[in-house]
Amino acid sequence: MVSAIIAVIGTLAGSVVAYVLQERAGRAARAEARAADQARECRAALTALVSALADHRRAMWVREDLRLTGATPDAYAAARAESHVTRAAITAPLTMLAILAPELAPAARAAADATYALRGAPDPDALSARRTEAIAAANRLITAGARF
Repeated sequence: MVSAIIAVIGTLAGSVVAYVLQERAGRAARAEARAADQARECRAALTALVSALADHRRAMWVREDLRLTGATPDAYAAARAESHVTRAAITAPLTMLAILAPELAPAARAAADATYALRGAPDPDALSARRTEAIAAANRLITAGARF
């Protein structure tokens, strides 16, 4: 009878150990899946932000070039409206990236600020220099994202 009790206790103990190991493996798999999902979302936000920055940089170049060359008010108004749309497109991926990867937030903010700085350039040379800096800031963001 003692051997039967020991056998039952051994079976129960084996079942408990198997359950604990299975739970631990399941928890680890879920954590790995969450990390992979977060990395995927971070890459998507980074890609969307870099794309939105490029679109806004182009729109601001056109807008400011029209302003500096004395284009017609209608042409400038259309370019200005387009720049408002492209600037608004920056907000969501910039926010998402700051939430998902706070380490990238300073580089992302610097790239956005450099792009916004195209506004109000005093002359074509300054506009060109600001554009070059905005491209460099976006490239630094991409490099930081690749390391992340």
